Amino acid sequence: MNHTHTNHLIKENSPYLLQHAHNPVNWYPWGAEALTKAKNENKPILVSIGYAACHWCHVMERESFESEEVAKLMNEFFVCIKVDREERPDIDQIYMDAVQMMTGSGGWPLNCFAMPDGKPFFGGTYFPADNWMNVLKGIHNAWINEQDKVKKVAGQLAGGIRENEIIAVKAEVSRFAAADLEKAFRQWESEFDSREGGNNWAPKFPLPNSLQFLLRYYYFTKNQPALNHVTLTLDKMAMGGIYDQVGGGFARYSVDAIWKVPHFEKMLYDNGQLVSLYAEAYQLTKIPEYKQVIQQTLEFTDRELSLPEGGFYSSLDADSEGVEGKFYVWEKSEVDQLLGSQSELFCEYYGITDRANWEEGNILMIQTDKKALADKYEISVKKLDEVLEKGRRALLERRKDRIRPGLDDKSLTSWNALMLKGYVDAYKALGDEKYLNRAIKNAEFIQKYLWKGKAHLHRNYKDGNSKINGFLDDYSFTIEAFTALYQATFNEKWLLKANDLLGHVILHFSDEQSGMFFYTSDEDPNLIARKMELIDNVIPSSNSSIAKSLFLVGSYLGNSRYVERSAQMLANVKPRLEKSLSYHSNWGQLYFWLANPLIEIVVAGEDAIVQKRKIEELFLPNVLISGSKTESSLPLLQNRYVNGQTTFYLCKNNTCKLPVTKVGDLLKQLEAENGKQ
Repeated sequence: MNHTHTNHLIKENSPYLLQHAHNPVNWYPWGAEALTKAKNENKPILVSIGYAACHWCHVMERESFESEEVAKLMNEFFVCIKVDREERPDIDQIYMDAVQMMTGSGGWPLNCFAMPDGKPFFGGTYFPADNWMNVLKGIHNAWINEQDKVKKVAGQLAGGIRENEIIAVKAEVSRFAAADLEKAFRQWESEFDSREGGNNWAPKFPLPNSLQFLLRYYYFTKNQPALNHVTLTLDKMAMGGIYDQVGGGFARYSVDAIWKVPHFEKMLYDNGQLVSLYAEAYQLTKIPEYKQVIQQTLEFTDRELSLPEGGFYSSLDADSEGVEGKFYVWEKSEVDQLLGSQSELFCEYYGITDRANWEEGNILMIQTDKKALADKYEISVKKLDEVLEKGRRALLERRKDRIRPGLDDKSLTSWNALMLKGYVDAYKALGDEKYLNRAIKNAEFIQKYLWKGKAHLHRNYKDGNSKINGFLDDYSFTIEAFTALYQATFNEKWLLKANDLLGHVILHFSDEQSGMFFYTSDEDPNLIARKMELIDNVIPSSNSSIAKSLFLVGSYLGNSRYVERSAQMLANVKPRLEKSLSYHSNWGQLYFWLANPLIEIVVAGEDAIVQKRKIEELFLPNVLISGSKTESSLPLLQNRYVNGQTTFYLCKNNTCKLPVTKVGDLLKQLEAENGKQ
């Protein structure tokens, strides 16, 4: 295909950058060439940041970046840099902070104007074409006529961005007690939506980690409202349009308060975490619908987000044929034609009507109770399930003929690790070996394609290439995933690899002053600030993740320095956690580990893998499980192996119960121990 324009993005791997490679804008990727050009020509930089599945990024590209008239201004006045926020979250963090400071809000597309040295001075998100032209002219005018004022603003913003990362170090590591979180929980509870689940506002994002915290809060405090909120939220999401009722998997968020109309993009990181969340909720409640959500979501992942090499793709676009959600919605006439006599029942269950329930068609959303519907049609619930499943499969088959949403086919290490852990957690909850095998395949993919040298990770992989140094979340989530894989397989190589990665993190990411960790390695080129992630949001912060890994790996390997550093990190963050528990929920999970000594369970013997299944199918967030089919030198396993039998040990605070040879006896010991807490 012949293109009128080709810019410097043509050599990039990122699907998002390649989407802009034939814009008339003379885009550069972030790097020395663009930054040197800006300094040599004394031009401000325009940093434009987005991602491949972003609907409004596409809109701004069509309206402005594909316009010859707009591009002429951009090329004349600025050095224009395009950034894929998923590949370069370090750059995104800096300019997002700047725009939030200037405007009070942020989002994508993110468009930020900066000095030739990269210091930002003005920015915003989506601009309609006319506004954008005025902004370009206004910024150019300010640069030519008021450059001193621009420099002053840039200096103030850069200082503010750096100050954001300052964290007070607690000289003493205080005692952690679960009761101390009650006030913070009450404050958070006031934000619960008691009808629809989630928080009491729109749009609604699934926040898997915060709900995982609430599962633990219930477990340790027996606070029933915490569990009720989790199950209400999970029920409503699974019934809603945010969940793909036909193909499985979750969209990024719903634009309304009832989980009905999704922003249709599907992200790997959401689905990996939500599988882990539903798996834990299933372990605790055994609600059968949660099992179905896990199975369907992993079917979707295998079908639509899996590389042949064993990795996972990043996302599916919200749009197809330029229309948001077109791939996912249905006209009733099409469903009638597909399902025939069973359409009426199917349509009533999923709320499909002639008028349609959304502007582009019918979004499938569970509208009625199965028992009530089965009674109405005088059939059994089992028969109803068969009709619904047959209909769902028919729609999924028909959907294959539609033009698909765009696929972001790069693989990111951190997101792969989140999905790897999702598969491990699904295996633990449901016992299906195929989930464990898929997790191992992904771990081997990370080792082969993203692991460089002894313990050096890259961020991204596509078409045989990986060239961006890993960031802290790439390491921290991989360490968590490999530790979980050890727990599921008792293969010590995964634990030892996790420890190798942890050593690399301590060497290259540490802030020696606070004991926290920077987001970027000291091997990377400097940006205007070296950021430090502390807040848990849609994805947990890399600092809370690495703190949990220090605790877990330290506990497994008997490394007290790791455990002490983990406690120091939590002590530093504790004042923030007590003010805003919902945005420090992953820290809150670590809090429980440090407030309640972990129970250590060791399974040693030839039948260790089979026997541990009866333990890990339970929700036990205060249990550290390890084991081996043979002799092991791991501290928890030394002198535990007895030839010819499988033996169970339950220990706490360096004291062990009498060993037992039946898993039922171990579970009785565990029940008695938990009863004391």
